[in-house]
Amino acid sequence: MSANNPEANPVVVLDFGAQYSKLIARRVRDAGIFSLILPYNVSAEEVKAMEPSGIIFSGGPASVHADEAPLCDQALFDLDIPILGICYGAQLMAQQLGGTVERATKREYGIAHLDHTDGSRLLADLDAQTQVWMSHGDMVTSLPEGFSVIGTTENCPFAAFANGETKRYGVQFHPEVVHTTQGVQLFQNFVHTICECDNRWNMGSFVDMAIEDIRNQVGDKHVICGLSGGVDSSVAAALIHKAIGDQLTCVFVNNGLMRKGETDLVQEVFQDNFHINLRYVDAEDLFLDALAGISDPEKKRKIIGKLFIDVFEKEATSMGHMDFLAQGTLYPDVIESVSANGGPSVTIKSHHNVGGLPEKMNLELLEPLRELFKDEVRALGHELGLPDELNYRHPFPGPGLGVRCIGEITKERLDTLRDADEIFIDEIRAAGLYGDIWQALVCLLPVRSVGVQGDERTYEEVCSLRAVTSEDAMTADWFRFPPEVLQRISNRICNEVQHINRVMYDVTSKPPGTIEWE
Repeated sequence: MSANNPEANPVVVLDFGAQYSKLIARRVRDAGIFSLILPYNVSAEEVKAMEPSGIIFSGGPASVHADEAPLCDQALFDLDIPILGICYGAQLMAQQLGGTVERATKREYGIAHLDHTDGSRLLADLDAQTQVWMSHGDMVTSLPEGFSVIGTTENCPFAAFANGETKRYGVQFHPEVVHTTQGVQLFQNFVHTICECDNRWNMGSFVDMAIEDIRNQVGDKHVICGLSGGVDSSVAAALIHKAIGDQLTCVFVNNGLMRKGETDLVQEVFQDNFHINLRYVDAEDLFLDALAGISDPEKKRKIIGKLFIDVFEKEATSMGHMDFLAQGTLYPDVIESVSANGGPSVTIKSHHNVGGLPEKMNLELLEPLRELFKDEVRALGHELGLPDELNYRHPFPGPGLGVRCIGEITKERLDTLRDADEIFIDEIRAAGLYGDIWQALVCLLPVRSVGVQGDERTYEEVCSLRAVTSEDAMTADWFRFPPEVLQRISNRICNEVQHINRVMYDVTSKPPGTIEWE
């Protein structure tokens, strides 16, 4: 592989069904080396052909003693490639190399403290006693030949172990989660010291490689991109335009479900700043007519999705022949870790953001972001010069405000919701909190309440504020606002938005709730 290729010699993460596999891959990338996730049962030959710098076995929900326990190819241990096993991965490695794993007499779930001695390259520069996060019912009780203990906790005598000669390492704890306070240093040690990787994975080097790949794939053909104004499609469009210029045409469909000022912002950025061929389609009336009287959220989504495809296809057909459909598919869309019957599987899928169009229009997919995580996409957008207002905005659902206007959708209700949403975001920015929040949104509820405004009785709409913190949207916790900020937001909405007289704040985490209401 080319020394200039940022994806050369990756660190491969084998997924044994862990809920944190994506987080492991992200931690490796944060350390400056490309990583990718593969199913646990990938063959040693396939791994070897990728010329990886290192291999990481993830954790997983199974026991190594289960009848259908996921096992890796034994030949992986014969490769001259460093291996780090995490939790189940550490137990599996110990067992497959001749050690023993038994049911723990005292299980560990949550915070523990790791004691270790100097001398281990994996734990170098970690405090002599450092906080780690445990989640296990089994534990290693004897080590394979050639291995030694490098770390212990109160209940786990083999919390970390190593064979420095063969570069095989195991940790019972989870260094990828934030509760392991020096986990980042552990990954740095594994990637740089043990695997001897150079810092090669960054968005500057990725841009050059991606442009070359796009040009090779597209040649002199033409690409159409459905531009939503969201981060993913915006970054994809900017990257493709940088690679092939006027061979790209973007279609921006105004479905009437956008945030306040969004249609003007998208046109200004991509027409005036990037000079991209942009076809603007005003389909607001078409969508609102189709949604009239519909309250069921699933019906809303289906109507919005189908109508978008119809509008997009009609516009694309009017443009003449197109060869590729560009989409902002991300790595989490491509990799799905599924745990079934105690055993994991990894499904590689093509995530059709514009479902049905590639087959219907005989288009080939172009997905230049399919190897990136969300935070990497934002870094790429910054590298490409995308305005911060677009690049760092919170996620926005495909059906737009259609799933935030709970109950029946009307233009009046949507305008009310847009006004409340604008105030909410303005006040979050004014308080300096926007970057601390993963996603903030307002839902207009299908109920009315009695109020007193201007000494008059009112009977108006109710809205619910929602703000969450998260790393990947798989789980989320509600954001703890300072009370005075919530008070300002509530006062402004009730005073400035004509049809709202009551504001609530949603304090439901995910799970059990979802981030969006519908």
